[in-house]
Amino acid sequence: MLRVQKWVRMAVLVGIGLLLANAAFPPPLDKAYNTSVLVTDKQGQWLSAYSVEDGRWRIKAAYDDIDSRFIAQLIAIEDKRFYRHSGVDPIAVLRAIRSWGREGRAVSGASTLTMQLVRKLEPRPRTLRSKMIETIRAVQIEMRLSKREILELYLTHTPYGGNIEGIAAASRIYFDKSPRQLTDAQIALLIALPQSPEARRPDRHPKIATQTRNEILQKVHKVGLLSDIQYREAKEERVSSKKYAFPNLAWLTGNKLKSHVREWNTKIISSLDTRIQSDVARLATSYTYDKSFNVAVLVIDNKTMKVRAHLGSAGRDRPGGWIDMTDRPRSPGSTLKPFIYGFAFDDGLSAPGSFILDAPTRFGSYQPENFDRRYHGQVRIFEALGHSLNVPAVIALDKVGTDRFAAALNLTGAKIVKPTQLNSETGLALALGGAGMTVEDLAILYAALANEGHAKPLVWLEQGGKCAQAYQLMSPSSARKITDILRQAPTPDGRVPHWLTRKSHDIAYKTGTSYGFRDAWAAGYTDAWTVIVWVGRPDGAPRVGKTGRQAAAPLLFDVFSNLGNTAKDRHYQKMDTAPRGLQIFGGHVASSPEILFPPDGAELAVSAFGAQGHGLTFAARSNTGAALHWYVDGRPVSPQASSGKSIWHPQEAGFYKVSVVDHQGASSHARVRVMAFD
Repeated sequence: MLRVQKWVRMAVLVGIGLLLANAAFPPPLDKAYNTSVLVTDKQGQWLSAYSVEDGRWRIKAAYDDIDSRFIAQLIAIEDKRFYRHSGVDPIAVLRAIRSWGREGRAVSGASTLTMQLVRKLEPRPRTLRSKMIETIRAVQIEMRLSKREILELYLTHTPYGGNIEGIAAASRIYFDKSPRQLTDAQIALLIALPQSPEARRPDRHPKIATQTRNEILQKVHKVGLLSDIQYREAKEERVSSKKYAFPNLAWLTGNKLKSHVREWNTKIISSLDTRIQSDVARLATSYTYDKSFNVAVLVIDNKTMKVRAHLGSAGRDRPGGWIDMTDRPRSPGSTLKPFIYGFAFDDGLSAPGSFILDAPTRFGSYQPENFDRRYHGQVRIFEALGHSLNVPAVIALDKVGTDRFAAALNLTGAKIVKPTQLNSETGLALALGGAGMTVEDLAILYAALANEGHAKPLVWLEQGGKCAQAYQLMSPSSARKITDILRQAPTPDGRVPHWLTRKSHDIAYKTGTSYGFRDAWAAGYTDAWTVIVWVGRPDGAPRVGKTGRQAAAPLLFDVFSNLGNTAKDRHYQKMDTAPRGLQIFGGHVASSPEILFPPDGAELAVSAFGAQGHGLTFAARSNTGAALHWYVDGRPVSPQASSGKSIWHPQEAGFYKVSVVDHQGASSHARVRVMAFD
């Protein structure tokens, strides 16, 4: 009795010791979950993948994504009692010992799938001591994981030649398929490969691969997992030596998403749509055919704010091709003008039909100019926005307030990067691109116009995450007014307005060009989609003459033409006049004609005097619209017969008085100085 108690106590102590040892020296399962990050589109199609240590492609194997025939045949060949043992197969061990004693060498292996997994995680020399450690580790793993989890880890770490590990990577590399789509012959080849990965690689040794594959097919047929017909057909299938590359359609998107991932074993299901992404990439590649510049494009689903296409670069062989230009601040040019007028509508200061002054105007030390340096006097706001006039936009921002404007945009999540030296006067340059914004920032703002003024952050993942609360950037009424104006903006050359074409996208869009032609922009939206296009060079080098309308708008329209979900046909809508009380915004209708050029006190430099010079073209505005007459020091300046413009050719340097007179005798004057241009 005492002896029995002694043995029981010893057994208990040994058991406790084993449990403590198991807890103190766990198997290295952390390493088991170190797999490649895989980025897919919204439907699970591969977009890009990222290798682990030593450049190895190790894609996580998901049990439900693997053909059940593969699982059954693998177990039948490698470990037929897999579901009945606890990491070690005693029957296989006894058989191996018997064969060793009979033959004097190892003839029959005793390694289970779990023990093979241990060998992948902790490589050791093939010795008896190593075998004992593998046995203990296999039991430890079986205590911690289910059979399904063990199979997934085994099929994640199994070597398939070169830097390929796991059935998911091998299926893609050798067959361009998922593990769910394999043929019987391909299943047999993937079972044969890990037994001698380098010697049996189909891309290097197709004959050996075929021979060993047929041996596996014979074994599978023998155990009844293949019919006679299936066996014959599988043997006749040719082993291809072709090796496929991993998809790399949205590598910059993958970099962006991967940088936010902190866990191993990650499959990132992005919000991208492969069809749209492919179309955008194709268009961008064609658009930058001469490879002298680059583009960035973002396509947003307005309803969900999900990013359906993200192109940070047209290619690595373009300037700055490795840089994601969708998140780099650049001068947005005139693309912020719609929001200035939208705020003015919200504040009750104006309406689309209100008049605003387009004339040389000074704000302290800041004096903006129109792009073509021509002025039109009193114009309506829908005309000022539709034709992207600079001075009216600055006048409107001055009334809205630069601080309020910038703060409202920042509250949407679209961050304005202001210059370090910015005062109340130079802050008005925000209207013309005097600050930095990204493609992503503009996407948030323009999608807000499409969503009746509600601004939400971009969504990069198809599932998960909390729904962000919308910020009311402007009222739905103001957003609709801005949309109506932008829908009727002049289309790029060669494009037909949407109201003249059935089932076309009714694009509301705005272009922008930064100072010095460094950035060309086109931002557009419909009820369903928002598209932002940036064109330029990442190093900021100018592209002289390349405006947003010329360089970016055509690509914007091409992207829209490849998107589905066109809206119902809309007819041309004539803009209403402003309601009473809002007819004048930013300037007053003058009773006398107002000289626009030359302004009073101007110093004018000319390259040559008399008829040899180009001359100075006079410009003025008049409330009556009648013909105006010009005089210099009392001498008339006759209009040209061909153009009707009054052009003055000074005869010599000096001071002059320029006068303009309307048909009622009302006049205005400007005193100017003319100098020779050195």
